[in-house]
Amino acid sequence: MVISQNEYYISPEEYLEGEKVSEIKHEYIDGQVYAMAGASDSHVTVVGNLFILLRNHLRGSGCRVYMLDMKAQIDVINRYFYPELMVTCDTRDKEFEYFKCYPSLVVEVLSESTEGYDRGKKFASYRHLESLQEYVLISPDRMSVECFRRNEEGHWVLYPYEKGEEVYLASVDFRCAIAAIYEDVTLLEDNNF
Repeated sequence: MVISQNEYYISPEEYLEGEKVSEIKHEYIDGQVYAMAGASDSHVTVVGNLFILLRNHLRGSGCRVYMLDMKAQIDVINRYFYPELMVTCDTRDKEFEYFKCYPSLVVEVLSESTEGYDRGKKFASYRHLESLQEYVLISPDRMSVECFRRNEEGHWVLYPYEKGEEVYLASVDFRCAIAAIYEDVTLLEDNNF
């Protein structure tokens, strides 16, 4: 059940203070908070693998990669999300301790319960970030990485990657075999599904 804004509205400041002490993470959408569920083994492993690959790639570049517990703020539409991974190379983000405002790359790992939202309304929200160059959706069950990249005209173009291919993230000039993202993950196709 969603509580209407008229019945109970939480300001962004109240939300940020509450998240500092909350045992449960919440995403914030225009005055409402939504608890986040836990993740599967494959979901967490994919996030960890990509974090390590990106962290090693970005070391010494001035860019920072964050995973799971760092919020992305979308101020113009009053949203805070916890992306699985995000990279910011913008020095202005150094002044924010609990959220980042200028990511160039955001990665979400899909789940059955969030896939539609991640592809639809959440992606629409992230597109309000002028700094965002790529939005990446990763399946935790099969080798599938979908990279939506903003082109020079401001349109989002899909670059899909599958088994046996090399993934390229232009926003951070990163390349790796897709298999490296899925290291130690039991995939559905490996189980003849």
